[in-house]
Amino acid sequence: MRWACVLLPHLAIDAVLRRHPDPDAPLALATGPAQRQILHALNPAAQALGLQRGMPVSAAQLLMPDLRVQSHVPKLDAETFDMLAAWAYGFSSQVSLALPHAIVLEIARSRALFGDWPALSRRLTTELDELGFRHRMVAAPNPHAAWVLSRMHRSLGVDERRLVDALGQVSLDRSGLPPEAMATLQRSGMRRLQQVFALPRDSLARRFPSTVLAHLDVLRALEASPLPLFAPPDHFHTRIEFECEVESSQALLFPLQRLTSDLATFLACRDGGVQRFTLIFEHERNPPSTLDIGLLSPERDARMLFELARSRLDRLRLPAPTRGLQLQADELPPFVPAARDLFDTRPQQAVPWEQLRERLRARLGDSAVRPVVLHADHRPERATRHIGKPPKTLPPLPRRPIWLLPRPIPLHGHVDVVGQPERIEAGWWDGSDVVRDYAIVRTGEGQKAWAFRSPLHPGQWFLQGWFA
Repeated sequence: MRWACVLLPHLAIDAVLRRHPDPDAPLALATGPAQRQILHALNPAAQALGLQRGMPVSAAQLLMPDLRVQSHVPKLDAETFDMLAAWAYGFSSQVSLALPHAIVLEIARSRALFGDWPALSRRLTTELDELGFRHRMVAAPNPHAAWVLSRMHRSLGVDERRLVDALGQVSLDRSGLPPEAMATLQRSGMRRLQQVFALPRDSLARRFPSTVLAHLDVLRALEASPLPLFAPPDHFHTRIEFECEVESSQALLFPLQRLTSDLATFLACRDGGVQRFTLIFEHERNPPSTLDIGLLSPERDARMLFELARSRLDRLRLPAPTRGLQLQADELPPFVPAARDLFDTRPQQAVPWEQLRERLRARLGDSAVRPVVLHADHRPERATRHIGKPPKTLPPLPRRPIWLLPRPIPLHGHVDVVGQPERIEAGWWDGSDVVRDYAIVRTGEGQKAWAFRSPLHPGQWFLQGWFA
């Protein structure tokens, strides 16, 4: 089993349902002229009530007045296929969209990483279910055989020894043969591929075009037929259009969660992250509104991206109701996961520093949380800055407290000096020179502090910072 085929027979309706707040309500997609539209695709709720594909929309609405009908948008199908191809790219570097309604991927090399076919199949099925797509999945020695078998079986794995027998049970109407050749064979009394395989090659070559014999040879791996491969894009863009104008920011949370989830899936499959993305809010009579969301470091966790976007959205005031929502990400740098210990003792609910930092920025504002870098100055109040690059090497300094006060204050009461004192004498070049003798001291209450004495105030300790 070298290739797997993921057949998506309900892609058009599933692509809409996964973005719909009530997927269990009867819903149909329609196609055709405005006055003669017919049903193109139905969700399970509409099918359960007796509606069928090809039925006129007017007749369907007479039978079911509360049926929701949306126009079928082929562009959405293509965008969804590209998104799923990017998802499949996370499992294989050889992915193709050349076969109808399907994604095929090479899995021979993937099994070394993801396990044998049953384990890989379970993982693919689980992730597709989470993404909201119904599917059939078959593995076979070549992509064309996997595609044909997926039209007959919901789940199957076939090796080289059983390939011809499995293909022989496929009915002609699902074999992928040209319609004219299939009709001729059926008029001859043939119903399955095993009957066609039994015919002499010379007879097939005389009666049918060369494409028929080539297709049969490709299915049985007697002839190779390479497929064009998918290449993931270097940017991400997706869009949701609403049935009606949305006025509440709360109503935007469900589509926003779906968009950020699709972004996270795309990033995971590219093995990358995102450092900046833009939300575009479409309005009926106003220019689009934009919301830029920047991160200090690349991120790709779906929950984190959604929480950051939601926090920014809560503080945004849109000028008009929203008709559509877009998410665009052009900056996709490499993603380096945070290093974790093998035996991590942190509690489960602990939040990594990178995610906590981004949450604070999203809720308090970009200017409220700023990075601190060291500056080459011995005076503690001038030894850090909020801009610039940190030095490549740190000087060998004595122990410093994490919590520094905005300005030194007198320290009253008895203190005990702990460790060796340290003199800091600097600042003569800018007119703010200091001469201080610092020491780690312990107060009468048992607190450990960093304090100094100055020749200007003999005997008086001044508190500079606290140790944890």
